Amino acid sequence: MEQGKENLRLQKWVVSIGVCLFLIKIVAYFLTRSVAILTDALESTVNVIAGLIGLFSLFIAAKPRDENHPYGHGKAEFLSAAVEGTLIGVAGLFIIYEATDNLIHPRALQKLDYGIMLVAFTAIVNFALGSYSVKQGKKNNSLALIASGRHLQSDTYSTFGIIIGLVLIYLTGIQWIDGAVAILFGFILIFTGYRILRHSIAGIMDEADQELLQKMVALLNQHRRENWIDVHNLRVIKYGGQLHVDCHLTVPWYFNVHEAHREIDALSELIREEFGSTLELFVHSDGCLEFSCPICTKEDCTVRKRPFQQQIAWTLDNLSQNKKHQLADQP
Repeated sequence: MEQGKENLRLQKWVVSIGVCLFLIKIVAYFLTRSVAILTDALESTVNVIAGLIGLFSLFIAAKPRDENHPYGHGKAEFLSAAVEGTLIGVAGLFIIYEATDNLIHPRALQKLDYGIMLVAFTAIVNFALGSYSVKQGKKNNSLALIASGRHLQSDTYSTFGIIIGLVLIYLTGIQWIDGAVAILFGFILIFTGYRILRHSIAGIMDEADQELLQKMVALLNQHRRENWIDVHNLRVIKYGGQLHVDCHLTVPWYFNVHEAHREIDALSELIREEFGSTLELFVHSDGCLEFSCPICTKEDCTVRKRPFQQQIAWTLDNLSQNKKHQLADQP
């Protein structure tokens, strides 16, 4: 809940600052009549609209789970990011159209020095705010904040490119550079929008996050306990800023309920320390079988049926399988 509120506060700042920067770019456009600056201002319009959508999605995602939404409301962030990615792509297409028209029907530019200074100021603010949004989004597992931050960063890159083009025009007087620069960064926006849309659809469809799973596998291998004979059927589902993990943990068959639960608590605490308090972990405990003896490292086991041979290294492949681990030559 606290992370949800923190995300919401940051998104409010993103929207408020986005409105101010948009107004500054509009002023710069009327001063210069540069189509490149106009396209930059149009993208800022998308920033504001997408920011408002992100703000609403974070407001929804921050709500506690209820009877109708037992896993919370975090999926709203994926929908927000999908809309934002679509808007960025549409803005890129519109920028290319306007820039092409400007190449065919060039317009005289004026007061480029003032325009360059105003646009440079917006680029610096956008980059700082975007970097902070991405950092906090990764920290709190918020796709909406990450999408907003990357959008602001892409806006910064396009703005710097536009500034370079305006400086060249100012120094050389070559007018067609204005439209050419705008077309180049229109394509960059389309690619950025595609990436955001792709990640949001992956979240909506519960696509496995390979990078996150690899980190979890490495963590489990590093802190493996002797009573954790194997872990299998590992799955991770993202609900916005919340992670839902479930797996099967094999422990010695003679453990009572309390002893098995202590091992589950140790596993839960290990994963929560690494991936945050918003994680939910559901662990099903299994008792070991005779074929588990050759891979079991427990030294004080009094009921061992077979000698220990080798420990099986946990990998993403064998942890995700729905069967207990055993050596390949075991019956």
